[in-house]
Amino acid sequence: MKIAVSGKGGAGKTTLAGVMARLLAEQGKKVLAIDADPDANLASALGFPRELAAEIVPLADLKELIRERTGAKPGYGSIFKMNPDVDDIPDKYSRTYNDIRLLLMGGIQTGGSGCLCPESVVLKRVMEDVLIYRDDAVVMDMEAGLEHLGRATAQSVETLIVVVEPGQRSVGTAEAVKRLAVDIGLKSVKVVANKVQSDEDTRFIESAFGADELLGAISYDPKILEADRSGVSPLDNDGEQLREEVGRILDALGGAGG
Repeated sequence: MKIAVSGKGGAGKTTLAGVMARLLAEQGKKVLAIDADPDANLASALGFPRELAAEIVPLADLKELIRERTGAKPGYGSIFKMNPDVDDIPDKYSRTYNDIRLLLMGGIQTGGSGCLCPESVVLKRVMEDVLIYRDDAVVMDMEAGLEHLGRATAQSVETLIVVVEPGQRSVGTAEAVKRLAVDIGLKSVKVVANKVQSDEDTRFIESAFGADELLGAISYDPKILEADRSGVSPLDNDGEQLREEVGRILDALGGAGG
């Protein structure tokens, strides 16, 4: 299972990605969680101790490693390898807790989404390695721009889940993410409604995307916000309702892949 989770900032994508990874690990699957959002918060959603999470260096920040693997020289316009060796990187630079390995991608500071730079090449090659050549269950917490996914890896993502709140701004962001996903070749794009307080909220999101695209809904629960403020997994803060709701989403996802 290779899952990417995206959506508007604050919509709850990190919470969903973290809980899905936890539940998959509890099922005995070999899970690799990837934080591909530069505003990295997946460690706390997974329940990683702060000391352990602090040991994980974002790959984009490993400048010496990137120069070594790509042969890039300091300065603008240098020539570098487009197919660097990265197969040891996910194991070496991740950390494991509760049977989940966590890898941070980090943000690329130059060139924007079209950046063809050594950092971009290495990060996309790592994505290719974990999505195409490994048998882990992969759960990726993505920024809305899907920065680290390229056409070579997009078709190996089983499903992109876009998390949507019951509001027009969140719906608009989700529609933009879906268009981008189609552009890079993602075959299966689904929606999860989050922070739902009524059937009307669910119907609002369903009307925007259609019943076939809606995998499920997560109820608004102040305990999730409390967990975020405390830096702990929402599953560890009286999260039984969340466990049940995300479990149903995983069950629905089993028949929704591309």
